[in-house]
Amino acid sequence: MPFTLPHVLRNFVVACSLAAAVGSTWAEAQPPSASLNSALDADLFYELLVGEVSAQSGDFVAAYALFLDAATKSHSPQLYERAVQLAMASRDGNAALKAAQAWTRAHPGAVDANRYQVQILVNLNRMPEAIAPLKRNMGQMAIADKLATIEMLPRYFARASDRKLAATTIEQILSPEIRSVTTGPLAWAVIGQARMHAGDYPGALLAARRGTALDSHSAAAATLALALVAHAPSEAEPMVLAYLSNRPTPEYRMGYIRYLIGKQRTVDAYGQVIETNVQSPDFPDAWLLRGSLEIQNKKNAEAQVSLDTYVGLRIAGRGTSDIGDMDRPLVTAYVLLAQLAEQNGAFDQALGYLGKIQSRQELVRIAARQADLLARQGKMDDALKLLRTLPEYEPGTAREKVNAEVQLLRDHKQLTEAYKAVSEGLRRFPEDLDLKYDMAMLAERIGEFAEMERLLDQIIATKPDYHAAYNALGYSLADRNIRLDEARLLINKALGYAPKDPFILDSLAWLEFRSGNVTEAVKLLRGAFQERPDAEIAAHLGEVLWTMEQREEAKAIWNEGMRLNPANETLLETTKRLRSTQ
Repeated sequence: MPFTLPHVLRNFVVACSLAAAVGSTWAEAQPPSASLNSALDADLFYELLVGEVSAQSGDFVAAYALFLDAATKSHSPQLYERAVQLAMASRDGNAALKAAQAWTRAHPGAVDANRYQVQILVNLNRMPEAIAPLKRNMGQMAIADKLATIEMLPRYFARASDRKLAATTIEQILSPEIRSVTTGPLAWAVIGQARMHAGDYPGALLAARRGTALDSHSAAAATLALALVAHAPSEAEPMVLAYLSNRPTPEYRMGYIRYLIGKQRTVDAYGQVIETNVQSPDFPDAWLLRGSLEIQNKKNAEAQVSLDTYVGLRIAGRGTSDIGDMDRPLVTAYVLLAQLAEQNGAFDQALGYLGKIQSRQELVRIAARQADLLARQGKMDDALKLLRTLPEYEPGTAREKVNAEVQLLRDHKQLTEAYKAVSEGLRRFPEDLDLKYDMAMLAERIGEFAEMERLLDQIIATKPDYHAAYNALGYSLADRNIRLDEARLLINKALGYAPKDPFILDSLAWLEFRSGNVTEAVKLLRGAFQERPDAEIAAHLGEVLWTMEQREEAKAIWNEGMRLNPANETLLETTKRLRSTQ
């Protein structure tokens, strides 16, 4: 295998550094004559050089033998590790195990040595063989090393294919530790984690209880209980709540809050967030979460205070090394503050908040929000200039800018200009089918139906599984009440690619309605709306119900659609047209 001399020299410099370090250690441990030490150092230097040359040549077997010999002579953990790595590079698990075992014998408390030994045995599918040496080595360790080893055990067995065997093996390794007040809580937590990964949730819950019984303040046992709360809430949640009464770290309470939010228990979550603010007022994340919950619950004044507090804490904690791109939570805080200002009609203040955001990743998204605010103040030219002059830091930024401009013009009902913008974008990105699809949808909205059909046909010819094109074309034909047989073929083709898509089912329902199959239409629309509550589906379902003289239900469905999206054009047009016929 070819190799370059600089690479060999670089590795040799590392080897020489190791040899120098172990040479001095050896000299302290062994006080023979200086000439003997010099000879030993020279031998090590030569052995390491030959070993590195062998490794760079691809002769891992020879390199392994040389490094293991050097490690045995010097007792250097670094050289033992290099020997293990060389054996692994040669895919010789038994040789790697031999080196790791030698390392463990030389340094019984070495966490890395034990990690390698166990991981090699796991890869060799010889997990039970790890029990005796680990128990023996842990018996010789100081408490701190023992706790570190216990904590690392789950990582050692992370790649085990037989998780039940891994859990049993871990339990046997830790059997001497589970009664100790010092090591027992952590040992039980690790056993519980292994059981949980093996799908044994009752066993994991029992482990959490036993760890808590040894020490009710054990963070490890409490963390296991928190992990189990999603699987056994009635049993695990009381343990979590008991631990919360001990004033735990804010990170632990935030983990419980995330569980509560996931279960839509927002009232409980809000109470826990406030408790976090009281106990840890300088913990920023809780203030951001509190502000988000307050916005969700329309407590805008309280949200303003919470978000201002979060931003203040974050800015105070930012060092000079943090200047540059903001992380996502800080970006989120400014976006939420801008949202509050926008809801209050303070557009300039909202623009100010958005202007504080420094994030290349969020560049176009934030600029699109700013452009929308400018357009709403009658400054469309400024809005378009903002988007068009954005720097293109990333390869995809130019495409994102086209999207943002088209969306801005579409949202502000400048459909002809939006059509021109997407057409220009398609000239820049002629292979982009999503842009072509957007152009087709805009062509339909400005009444250019032939152009819409031409574009959708092109998409289908280029990418036959682009099911949205089949659906759009089929729906358009059904909506115009023309070529209904062709519409059915197209919509069924789309359903073949996405059988449960609620929007395609909405199209099929609309086709059934246009074909006079009202009962089938309402059945399909109810299913689609249940699967995906959406204003456009609500418009269609309400219209079908209205024609069936079920007008109270139709109004209720429309009201729900208005709640979902009060600006939906289809819904607004439908309700205006049909309510005027009462």
